[in-house]
Amino acid sequence: MATTWDFTGRRVLVAGAGGIGATVTRAFADAGASLAVLDVDDDKLAKLASGPVRGLRTDLASADACGAAVEQAVALLGGLDVFVHAVGVNDRRPVLETPDEVWRRITAVNLDSAFWLGRAVGAVLVPAGYGRIVYLSSVSGRLAHRDHAPYAASKGGVDQLMRVMAHEWAAAGVTVNAVAPGYTETDLTRAHLARPGVRDALEALVPAGRLGRPEDLTGPVLFLASDESAFVTGQVLYADGGRTLV
Repeated sequence: MATTWDFTGRRVLVAGAGGIGATVTRAFADAGASLAVLDVDDDKLAKLASGPVRGLRTDLASADACGAAVEQAVALLGGLDVFVHAVGVNDRRPVLETPDEVWRRITAVNLDSAFWLGRAVGAVLVPAGYGRIVYLSSVSGRLAHRDHAPYAASKGGVDQLMRVMAHEWAAAGVTVNAVAPGYTETDLTRAHLARPGVRDALEALVPAGRLGRPEDLTGPVLFLASDESAFVTGQVLYADGGRTLV
């Protein structure tokens, strides 16, 4: 994919090797960055790990694992400039049919890992006096979608976590922002979109008339990871085709 961005010499850590994470990783690589990618899925890592991209198999289920993964990535890259959190799972069901284990799993993957990894990354970037952190949020963090309670709560939590980090670290030269996609065609949404009538109903909610694609997110993410966004922090950038307008 052609890019107008130049990340030559930048060291980038991406959490999440599938869907949006994979697309963003390739965009950074095309722009000249050196990358480490975290994921628990060996197959996803194998598809990305070549040239400037190194894959690190990691289960982000604990603070210790997240801290160790960041430490390993920093050692591998020789430092760190940019961190992108593109981790997310969902399980669509009504609140009254959502068992505790589903709530815990979704919030652990989506929100706990965002805190643990962000804290470990911040401990590297703040003393260095420079850094860019970008979280992949969702329009679900703002809109009250039915059957999305744990997912929506976790993404709303990510938005607020990002704002607090941005406030605390701005004076150190570290910006923290989020990109919130609308419904995007990835492995996370494929089965749901294949259900009769679902795609048409969702597209009807988007003023742009279509659902998002992973490549729609690369420009916003790379902008927020660049020096051009030095005075932008604590913001949620909605890349949703206008979904949050209606």
